[in-house]
Amino acid sequence: MYDFGKPDYPQHHHLMVAEKAEQILNGAMPEFLQNGYACTSMDKVAKSAGVSKQTLYSHFSDKDGLFTALVERIATEKFNLVWSQPLQGEPEQVLRDLAKRLVKENINDNEYLCFVRLIVAESGKRPDLAQLFLKKLCQPAVIILTQYLQNHPELNIIDCEATARIFVGSLIHFMMVQEVLSGKEVMPIEADRIIDSLIRLIINQKD
Repeated sequence: MYDFGKPDYPQHHHLMVAEKAEQILNGAMPEFLQNGYACTSMDKVAKSAGVSKQTLYSHFSDKDGLFTALVERIATEKFNLVWSQPLQGEPEQVLRDLAKRLVKENINDNEYLCFVRLIVAESGKRPDLAQLFLKKLCQPAVIILTQYLQNHPELNIIDCEATARIFVGSLIHFMMVQEVLSGKEVMPIEADRIIDSLIRLIINQKD
């Protein structure tokens, strides 16, 4: 808790440190995307971020720590964009809005999709980073949706967690195949068709 009896220098200092770290992460992102993990150097990151090497190393002791922080930041930001809005209302509309938000916030974000490619490319050597990405993004998403489905017994869902994973996983698979793997030119399909069918399966509508 902030002590009003003390000068605000510490708070101001922490704010400046956070802003500098954000500046470094913003500079690191294009370097990792363009060069990959192995070919990105701390020298290049410092230059891209517009900071000295001393400043860079005062915030991140090595490239591994920098990339780990970047993975955590991107996953957290994406989670907040899609899932911070409470799931309230009738299931059909809630699930439709959620699905559209999830697709929209990901499929049109080329930088994010490139970053996902990078994480997948590095996952063989660094499974811990892929797991961090899942823990900050997919895992809490499944927990939130599972709780929502559990609160709607009228849907008669036997396994809410598995259903939540099917919902989230189907949309992630759609985006991975269409965008990351360039499947839209091989097996194109409209997002609305996927969303409509997915919701119909979950709420058991019959036409």
